[in-house]
Amino acid sequence: MANNNEVSATAKYVRVAPRKARMVIDMIRNKSVAQALEILQFSNRAAATDVAKVVRSAVANAENNNQLRADELVIARCYVDEGPTLKRIRPRAKGSASRINKRMSHITVTVAPRKEA
Repeated sequence: MANNNEVSATAKYVRVAPRKARMVIDMIRNKSVAQALEILQFSNRAAATDVAKVVRSAVANAENNNQLRADELVIARCYVDEGPTLKRIRPRAKGSASRINKRMSHITVTVAPRKEA
């Protein structure tokens, strides 16, 4: 399924909930790299900085390892997988406690050269 020109980067154990990171990832899917970075720069979501870091890493991998040009790259695939959950306890009334789940994400971005139609 992966093309030999596709290059990916992954950030694991990012301390942002997968659901929130997916909202950011959905904004940049199938965009050019320059357009995606611009969208992420002006996004109000906290996960946008983490996603931008992964996009820049994928572009750097493509330039250094595969000799591809950054201005010709598009985001071919991007997805967020759920990482481990930190389980914390919050004291509540009458000696009870409630669980707080601090979720983590694995963010993967794959870039590929633009298809000439």
